[in-house]
Amino acid sequence: MERRLVAAATVLGLCLALGLTAAGFLVGRALYEARAAERYVTVKGLSEREVPADLVLWPVVYSVTGDDLAALQGRVEEDAAKIRTFLRVLGFDDSEMSLSAPRVTDRQGQGYPQQRIDRYQVESTLTVRTSKIDVARAAIERSGELVKQGVTLTQSYEYTTQYLFTGLEAIKPEMIAEATRDARRAAQQFADDSGSQVGAIRNAQQGYFSIEDRDPFSPEYKRIRVVTTVQYFLADE
Repeated sequence: MERRLVAAATVLGLCLALGLTAAGFLVGRALYEARAAERYVTVKGLSEREVPADLVLWPVVYSVTGDDLAALQGRVEEDAAKIRTFLRVLGFDDSEMSLSAPRVTDRQGQGYPQQRIDRYQVESTLTVRTSKIDVARAAIERSGELVKQGVTLTQSYEYTTQYLFTGLEAIKPEMIAEATRDARRAAQQFADDSGSQVGAIRNAQQGYFSIEDRDPFSPEYKRIRVVTTVQYFLADE
């Protein structure tokens, strides 16, 4: 009987010991995983590209002045015809041109001096929307020829020539991948310096794409930029 009790106590002791050992292992493992989950690095990755604009909006603003609105409307239409002819000769299609409604200013009603000045100023804009960037630039340089034909071109701060890039969706995936690789290189450098290894991605955030002129003197070239923020787990070597 005593031998049976001793044997049972021994077995119970072994079971308790194994249970404590297993519990200690599990607790240790949980603490290790908790500490590992807290070990990560946050880095940023950059991707930049320089691309040519693929769309230009060129507003040709012109005006006429006089005292008879009906006569002025006829002159506006005549000047529009001159501009269209000028653009066709340079290689533009009618589908690339659009004429806005004229804007009439009563200069007498706005307090302009009444001596030696026409009462009305009628301003209109013929806008060229085209992907022919080089043709548009050449036309802009030659726009003085319209002045020789009697067209009064007006410098407008409201309507300015714009060069745009519309192909962002096609290059987005490559740029995001490039920015992510750049972020991983930064994480790898951090890991090398700290004696660690780069693990899986903990979190990633894609920044906004920005499109800006390459510089103030060449708006026909654009600089595209995106920054991603990535968190990587770090593990011991």
